[in-house]
Amino acid sequence: MQKKIKVLIIDDSALIRQLLKEIFSREPSIEVVGTAADPLIAREKIKQLSPDVLTLDIEMPKMDGITFLKNLMRLRPMPVVMISTLTEAGADVTLEALEVGAVDFIPKPKIDVVDKIQDYADDIINKVKIASVARVRPYSDRIIPDVSAKLSADAILAKGTKKFLQTTEKIIAIGSSTGGTEAIKDILVKMPAHAPAIVISQHIPAAFSRPFAKRMDSCCAMTVYEAKNGQQILPGHVYIAPGSHHLLVERSGARYVCRLNDGPPVNRHKPSVDVMFRSVCQNVGPNAVGVILTGMGDDGARGMNEMHDIGSATIAQDEKSSIVWGMPGMAVKQGGVDHILPLDRIAQKLLDLCQD
Repeated sequence: MQKKIKVLIIDDSALIRQLLKEIFSREPSIEVVGTAADPLIAREKIKQLSPDVLTLDIEMPKMDGITFLKNLMRLRPMPVVMISTLTEAGADVTLEALEVGAVDFIPKPKIDVVDKIQDYADDIINKVKIASVARVRPYSDRIIPDVSAKLSADAILAKGTKKFLQTTEKIIAIGSSTGGTEAIKDILVKMPAHAPAIVISQHIPAAFSRPFAKRMDSCCAMTVYEAKNGQQILPGHVYIAPGSHHLLVERSGARYVCRLNDGPPVNRHKPSVDVMFRSVCQNVGPNAVGVILTGMGDDGARGMNEMHDIGSATIAQDEKSSIVWGMPGMAVKQGGVDHILPLDRIAQKLLDLCQD
């Protein structure tokens, strides 16, 4: 019999604790072993119950969730899924939590909590499952079953049309999901101000993509934007897909531009890495470099294979340095990866490849 995932729910709201318990009770592989109304109670329950995964509210009495998370990741690193409101302020704190060591986060509605949280039920269950197998590192070391239809990149962009022109201009395309915000940061902080243009599709909610772009811009030599429709793609700049749209790279005369697409989710994601990679394959061709980082699922694997077949250089983050080796693992399995590298070597490899 398969071992159940033991979950401890930490939230000062009795309502949220009860709603999460009800959601987890629907999944046979998950067992809620306890709840705690504040971090001090949680500290004792962790010792007593040895949970596999924590869900942790950010705003709590006696000790805020970030402070508790920092202490936890120093003393007893374990998988944590944060409970976060879908607001810009909530995004800033959540991104800090991911930086500290949380595996992922669950959106918490501001209004109609009882009804609206049910909309996220499958996602909540899936994120706890992913967290249970994630690789968690100490804070001091840091630098879903879904029943919806799974569409391919064909839903947004037909395969096979090659539009790229002969040029020496390079574009780097990066895709990621679970654990990706920190993996992206690790790469961007090592890129010089004059580096080739970078386009990024990270699985992230719409309310979080702009704060994420601002956070990256504040710590990188390159200029980082949340991508806008029609925005010119220039060296020294990074363009992060909005959490509500697919990001495509298109050719407009002699220029590359960002094209935002509001079509259906692909591989159940929007933005989709497969969509971005296919557009890069068709419009940039051999002058592109594709990178696939940590993340659950297979989004990006097919697109990376298409990039590889057209002559683009391709890189996958290795298993040891990935929080979840789903997306890069599938890309490797499909044979579309030229280089499998630990995260701390990817930035230099990108610079080397773009000089060739």
